[in-house]
Amino acid sequence: LGMMSGVECGVDAVMMVGYHGRSQSRGILAHTINSFAFARVWLNDQELGETGIYGALAGEFDVPVIFGSGDDVFVAEAGMLYPQARLIAVKTAQGNTSGISLSPQRTLILLAEGAQAAVETLHLGTTFVIAAPITCRLQTQTPALADLFCQLPFLLRIDGVNVEFSAPSVQYAVRVLNSLSAMSFMLRS
Repeated sequence: LGMMSGVECGVDAVMMVGYHGRSQSRGILAHTINSFAFARVWLNDQELGETGIYGALAGEFDVPVIFGSGDDVFVAEAGMLYPQARLIAVKTAQGNTSGISLSPQRTLILLAEGAQAAVETLHLGTTFVIAAPITCRLQTQTPALADLFCQLPFLLRIDGVNVEFSAPSVQYAVRVLNSLSAMSFMLRS
């Protein structure tokens, strides 16, 4: 289950520490699962980054996201999905590879205080759920990647760089996305 591995083991909540904005956003190191392969990902017409995809996966197990930290772009993105979560911006994005960070000492204090407050208000957490069946559409970075991915007979080619597939659950969609991510390494030089 990728970065949500273990969510199926009966955990009470999820904390997303050190996360980033979705691909094509202005955030620091913004990407979705694999920056070489995927330009954009939608689940049921909702564009999501890792924050939304993996939070929806947790939601399938009835596990709320209660805390998150990252740059200001991540906080804005996550705030739309998890309004009850404690979200901490520890840096302000200035570009894809630059930002203004808080000091390590200040960051540690904010993370500890935020995590503690999130645990204390765990009962207020709500899950982010995407109704099944799910249509997963993804925009690849190149037509060659769409060519490669469509070797899987259940993927439908929409145009030069967009493909889609149907999934009975977010878990299924995540497993396919992770498999496509691994496949993309065939085209790296």
